[in-house]
Amino acid sequence: MAVPGNAPRRRWRWFALAVVLLLAAVVGLLISQQPPGPPAAPAPTPQISTPARPAAPVTAEFVGSDSCAGCHSEQHSAWRQSQHHHAMAHAGPDTVLGDFEDARFDYAGVTTLFTRRGERYFVTTDGPDGELEEFEVLYTFGLDPMQQYLVDLGQGRLQALSIVWDTRPAEQGGQRWFHLYPDDEIGHGDPLHWTGAAQNWNFMCADCHVTDYRKGFDADKGSFSPAWSELGVGCEACHGPGSQHLAWAEGEHGLADRGLTVLLDERRGMHWLHELERVTARRSEPLLSDREQQVCAQCHSLRSAAAEGYHAGLPLLDFYRPELLSDPLYFADGQQREEVFITGNFAQSRMHAAGVTCSDCHEPHSQALRGEGNALCGSCHLPSNFDRPEHHQHPAGSSGAQCVNCHMPERTYMVIDPRRDHGISIPRPDLGQALGIPDACSSCHSDRSADWAAQQVADWFPQGRWRQPSHASVIAAADQGQPAAQQDLVKLLAQPELAAIVRGSAAQRLNPALGPDQLRALVQGLADKDPLVRLGSLRAFEDAAPELRARFLPPLLKDPLRSIRSMAASQLADVTLPAEWQPAFQRALEEYEAELALHADRASHLGQLGLLRLRQGRVGEAEQAWDRAIRAEPRASGNYLNLADLYRLQGREKAAERLLRDALELMPGDGMLHHALGLSLIRQQQRDAAMEHLRRAWELQPENPRTGYVLAVALEPSAPQQALEILRSGMDLHPQDRDLLWAGASFAIRHGQLELATEFVDALLRRDPGDREARQLHEQLGQAVR
Repeated sequence: MAVPGNAPRRRWRWFALAVVLLLAAVVGLLISQQPPGPPAAPAPTPQISTPARPAAPVTAEFVGSDSCAGCHSEQHSAWRQSQHHHAMAHAGPDTVLGDFEDARFDYAGVTTLFTRRGERYFVTTDGPDGELEEFEVLYTFGLDPMQQYLVDLGQGRLQALSIVWDTRPAEQGGQRWFHLYPDDEIGHGDPLHWTGAAQNWNFMCADCHVTDYRKGFDADKGSFSPAWSELGVGCEACHGPGSQHLAWAEGEHGLADRGLTVLLDERRGMHWLHELERVTARRSEPLLSDREQQVCAQCHSLRSAAAEGYHAGLPLLDFYRPELLSDPLYFADGQQREEVFITGNFAQSRMHAAGVTCSDCHEPHSQALRGEGNALCGSCHLPSNFDRPEHHQHPAGSSGAQCVNCHMPERTYMVIDPRRDHGISIPRPDLGQALGIPDACSSCHSDRSADWAAQQVADWFPQGRWRQPSHASVIAAADQGQPAAQQDLVKLLAQPELAAIVRGSAAQRLNPALGPDQLRALVQGLADKDPLVRLGSLRAFEDAAPELRARFLPPLLKDPLRSIRSMAASQLADVTLPAEWQPAFQRALEEYEAELALHADRASHLGQLGLLRLRQGRVGEAEQAWDRAIRAEPRASGNYLNLADLYRLQGREKAAERLLRDALELMPGDGMLHHALGLSLIRQQQRDAAMEHLRRAWELQPENPRTGYVLAVALEPSAPQQALEILRSGMDLHPQDRDLLWAGASFAIRHGQLELATEFVDALLRRDPGDREARQLHEQLGQAVR
């Protein structure tokens, strides 16, 4: 079960603000339901040219991995020793590795006891109400470097304990119990407590730890009836259901593809060709499909499930919607930040572009590497050119001479689990220096600065690839809100040689309302042959005006991939479409509603249901959805914020206030709840009480420029100096936020502080040298100061 153990615990609260802003954007759509008029089109709408999905047998059934052993004994034996086989198992003497001989572990004032009675295992720890309670361990989870344990909280709800057994040898620090959040005090009221939604196996873990998983959630009863064909990642998780293959093996040779739902044969008949004039091998035949990559990505990627029922051979994006490169998941250069499970990194790599597949480096049944140390890389990259001090600049045989330490740096998750970044990129300490992102050099040479590392690389490789422009600078500038970055994003999207995940990530940062170049690029992106580019372009339209969505998104309703067309339907739920699009819209909307129903156990998806109902004008149902979301996860603040904003729009200000105060009882440290309550009190003419909460919001969440801006605006009439001090601090934190900078300039002029006003105006011009209003104000201030 992947828990980002080294991540800031509250980072995801930014999403609550994003949801609130989306709510504000769609509420206005309820006022008028007139069909939008067509704007002038900057470019014709291209047609999607994605190949049709491959056909796959629909009658095959899952038969279990033991059915494969008779003919594939070598592969089956290797798999039996693998992490895949041990991904999940019934708890018993042959599977439990932890110390259950009355072992004790102290954490956050709670002493947890691990005991054993015969072949049954038990843990006594704090339950959902904080009281000590005994739970039976039903399943083991994982093998190396740790093993987690699953217990049943009732109604089919399996939870993963946050106290975990370190399976490493004692000399490596293992053979001990440890907590996944060692630096925090996670009590029973915290969302990260083991009994909470973040540690729920049914949603968070099961899909990748058993074969052929079905959640079986009953929304009316609030219970699960989970089902699967096999514990662990079995043969059929990668090869598809095997009944037809067994029939083929028994003589039914008329079955296509040997009765398999997919043939993982992309390496068959090819080899890596070494040529005298090249230092790196190339495939003897081009890689023309991504079958293997899709099979691995079903679990080795960060994605959300759009539907159940995936098996090898079916289109991945019919069942999963992958995450693109965004903060806080990735750094600006695409390096992993949170645990993103490899595929998103590998998809950016030159190896991926060259046709390297997962099984080129990993033996697929044992998961062992196909070579030790630099020998693995040397199978394609000529060792006489690369595995020598003149290239790696470290003593031969040292840690610094290992290819992976420079090109695949590690990042540790879940306290003790290091994962290598599969972007397989060159070290760029110059980017680390400029953008504040990690680099392999500074990570090892922690006593040295990024400046030193950048200079070393420049001296060693004066004409090296580190001199090439990086999309990281564009992504970082866009995330900082720099206006000039929009044109650079347009250029990234137009570069077909870039990895599709990078182009899609550039697309999702574009704003189609800012100009014809952005809109034209996105319209072309919506019809790109690669689904990741279409996905990113579609996401860019989420907050766009209804007339833009109505004009350009309908073709996506017929996208060959369900996760894309269902998202398009969700974004078209508040516009009136021509009759010819209605059948496609209804089908895609049904798919989106089915996706939300599949995850009706989650506050996140109930919140999305609320947004959908609001877009549809079904306000009462939106309120019900958010109320259900709050009951499902009482400490998910975004749903309180959305429901309170709905109350505001209905004129129910007292109801909004009560709701927000209830939320703050549970989450007193949530800055956005304080911010929303302060605004509610302002609207109720309770200024003194409002200021207390607005101040608290700024204290708790200075990373959000809106909290400082609103506080300063509220303070300025009565305490202008305090307002200017807040804005001055905000300028240092958010030099790209125009509202904050403009308020600072305006207030400083109004109160005769012209030098301070000049600072704000200069910051506005650094942000956007083409800002005409700022240039005019700069000229006026210059004359006044003289």
